[in-house]
Amino acid sequence: MTCVNKIYEDQGQPRVEDVNQFPAVERRRNSAVPSEQREAGEVAIFQELGKALTSSLQLDQVLRTIMEKIDEFLRPDNWSLLLLDEAKQELYFELAVGKASQALKDVRVKMGQGIAGWVAQHGETVVVPDTSKDTRFFSKVDEKTKTETQSIVAVPVRFRDTCLGVIELINCIGPEGFDPRDLKLLEALSDFAAIALENARHVKRIHELTITDDCTSLYNARHMGFILETEIYRSQRYNYEFSIVFIDLDHFKQVNDTHGHLVGSRLLAEIGNSLKSHCRLIDFAFRYGGDEFVILLPQTSKENALNVARRLHKLIRGTKWLMPDGLSVRVTPSLGVASYPVDARTKEGLLHLADEAMYLVKNTNRDSVAAANVGILADTVAVPETHVELYPDDQPILGTKENLQEKFERRREGE
Repeated sequence: MTCVNKIYEDQGQPRVEDVNQFPAVERRRNSAVPSEQREAGEVAIFQELGKALTSSLQLDQVLRTIMEKIDEFLRPDNWSLLLLDEAKQELYFELAVGKASQALKDVRVKMGQGIAGWVAQHGETVVVPDTSKDTRFFSKVDEKTKTETQSIVAVPVRFRDTCLGVIELINCIGPEGFDPRDLKLLEALSDFAAIALENARHVKRIHELTITDDCTSLYNARHMGFILETEIYRSQRYNYEFSIVFIDLDHFKQVNDTHGHLVGSRLLAEIGNSLKSHCRLIDFAFRYGGDEFVILLPQTSKENALNVARRLHKLIRGTKWLMPDGLSVRVTPSLGVASYPVDARTKEGLLHLADEAMYLVKNTNRDSVAAANVGILADTVAVPETHVELYPDDQPILGTKENLQEKFERRREGE
């Protein structure tokens, strides 16, 4: 049996999934097939691929059709679709067909390395009847897969002037060479693959735009609602705890008034990036709106979440921001923490309690951390000095950070 495998990313770790099985058949197309029958078959391929491209934005469906047609018409021993990792300038195996496919899942080829790397770098088709006579051949892949590559046909997958990857056929050249019509067919299939890949990139980008905040590149409030519901379901099912931290920047309006809104936006972006960099891989950072951020901490108890909130409080208030811009902006944050299930079991309940805890800090003296059903944490209050704060009724409350909360609670109760 010839196994067709798809390599895809799962939280940054590639893994292989069997997606189809083909019967063990002769690996060379019968050259005695009448010309009319062959042409009809090629037309059918293009019709099928055209329908797949116009009826679905799912990359898997189009690539599966392409790999089936390559196997059906060209019959290589092995073939693969390598895609370019632009950040690392390396090719990785997105699809691999044949006995050695499992061994290719972790293999990466640098741009310019081997036949595939050369094709990706130069954007030109290469036909190599005898790899032993081509200095570009990279033998380490054979060593990894325990196979013997005798011939290679490699075509670039190009969209306009950009090379997205390479389709590579192994051991498909017969004694009479590689049929020029087969090469034209392969190049046409690579064009279809390029269109499918570019469509998938556009769809991914559009999806990212719908869930990402433009200013900070963090997730937005809309996506926060979805992630929070997902985390509640997961925590209910597996009996996990999780916590959320609300963060509001104190007197942020003064930054805009003093330095302008462009500087304010850069400050939000810099703080957002810093928050994200101080999160674990499983955590989520959101811009909730304005100068408010939310951190979701999966599988984190309330006690541990409070420790995280303390660290973030120290990080924000202790950093001089926008130093590369020649500024030295200092801001303080007000933070509120709520946890599932000890504080609430619903999305609305958690958001309300974390927001309420944060506003307890802001309506007291700012620059501290508060927890739902606990109050302001004494160890996050910086210096016990006298302050004047105005409340909704515009009547000042005079006191220290230690007793302002108590005074505010009495006023709210009408004392």
